[in-house]
Amino acid sequence: MPPEKSADVATRNRVFYDDLWARTYLTRPESFNTWPLVSGLLPQAAERLEVGPGLRPRLPIAGTHFVDLSPPAVARLNQRGGLARSGEISALPFGDAAFDLVLACDVLEHTADDRRAFRELTRVLRPGGVLVFSVPLHPAQWTVFDDHVGHARRYAPVELRELLAAHELHVERSASFGMQANNPRLLRFTVRGLTRFPHAAIRGYNWFFLPLGFLLQKRLGLVDGLIDLEEVHEVLLVCRRQAQLRPS
Repeated sequence: MPPEKSADVATRNRVFYDDLWARTYLTRPESFNTWPLVSGLLPQAAERLEVGPGLRPRLPIAGTHFVDLSPPAVARLNQRGGLARSGEISALPFGDAAFDLVLACDVLEHTADDRRAFRELTRVLRPGGVLVFSVPLHPAQWTVFDDHVGHARRYAPVELRELLAAHELHVERSASFGMQANNPRLLRFTVRGLTRFPHAAIRGYNWFFLPLGFLLQKRLGLVDGLIDLEEVHEVLLVCRRQAQLRPS
């Protein structure tokens, strides 16, 4: 990705999410359908990190390390007992093999250099540790919503498999994921509202659409190994870092 494109992505993300997190509330991790998965991983995760949670963390707030670009999100997480700091996924402010569990939901598609981001996520993960992350799939399904919320990419299934192999991440479980609608007309309407009436649109999202999404969200249908990605819009992966990584 050219430097100017990289700068554009970073700027879009900062502007959009600083405004969003400044106008919304902190959601409890137990509200998400990821909580049964997360709670089952916690007993073996004394040291844990979540990257880019905003105000929608999936890991317990108290005692968890967080890294986020948005100052409003960092401040609110710290107020609730989190160990949050400003930073980027491509340069995590931690030493090697620092964490038993690392989580990054809806983050990798926002970064310009995703290979560097993958290197950082695996670098801070202990051998045998667990990485949980989600990404949207299929570049052909790109929409105006992807542009508006600061996405840099959607992943082709073959590209995602290559990244996993290159970073020696073994997929233990996976599931179809995401609360985002995929109807192009609805997405265009959403972006039009966010563009023309941003404050009203964010209020509507916070107080109506998000709570409705929680009511309608389905149980996370985790299966062993990697699911068939061809008919999936977004995937959640539970990966184990191999005991020894080859030098990159």
